[in-house]
Amino acid sequence: MNWRSMTTPSCLISLLFILVASSSGASEIPRIVAIGDLHGDLDATRRALRLGGAIDHDDNWIGGQLIVVQTGDQLDRGDDEQEILDLFEELRIQARQAGGAFHALLGNHEIMNAKGDFRYVTEGGFKDFEDAVHQDSADSSLARYPQLERARRAAFLPGRPYALLLAERIVILQLGDNVFVHGGVLPQHVDYGIDRINAGTQAWMRGEAERPEILEGSDSPQWTRLYSDEPDSSACAVLGGVLKQLGAKRIIMGHSVQELGIDPACDSLAWRIDVGLAAHYGGDMQVLEIIGDEIRVLKE
Repeated sequence: MNWRSMTTPSCLISLLFILVASSSGASEIPRIVAIGDLHGDLDATRRALRLGGAIDHDDNWIGGQLIVVQTGDQLDRGDDEQEILDLFEELRIQARQAGGAFHALLGNHEIMNAKGDFRYVTEGGFKDFEDAVHQDSADSSLARYPQLERARRAAFLPGRPYALLLAERIVILQLGDNVFVHGGVLPQHVDYGIDRINAGTQAWMRGEAERPEILEGSDSPQWTRLYSDEPDSSACAVLGGVLKQLGAKRIIMGHSVQELGIDPACDSLAWRIDVGLAAHYGGDMQVLEIIGDEIRVLKE
């Protein structure tokens, strides 16, 4: 395992990407950039995407065959949520057309909003969705809620427009040796079935099924902190078993802010990439780059 931290000016990042994309092995070993929690901060979102070589200053995809994975929590604690969600949807389309991929995962705050749990929504976050979707004044399911909440509920409750957008996303993503998730993957999640978790969550978001029980509680894939806090030897042993079951080498997760920056744990089986880059936290700008077994922390 090779990894190192480096501060990379944007021009050098662009050059680095060009060199990687033009190398003969680029089609065999994809370049992956992983980004942690964004929490309604559009400026931080753009900076992270530019740092990773994904977009230009007009928010257009320039990553070519690059794969971007954002590990959830686009929502709450900031005012720019709608803009971030809309940007991500556009980038998903542009990346696919260019031969790359853009994956935004579901974090606990996306799940919370689909449940109508708005404890961490800012005043600007409520106002941002007032004109985002049509509200039927005769909709009794919304009339019983405070006026401030109605537009957001009309956007995010299962089957509603932004819930349908979130329904295009998944909870757990495996790309070769790399497993991406917001909180973590535990043995019971593997036993339950990764595809089953993803499909069940999507069906719930579409309003077609009840919320999967596997999403509930502190040991759910979007809530667990077993590996993202300070895992002891027993937690690392659990992770090793999970990765063996999945045929993977490492897990990449957000959810728990790493005040000292992106940080590996469990002998680099776990990569914790939530650095609190949103304005709510004021952390440093960092993203994780993965090319095969070569892992680097990119910094502004």
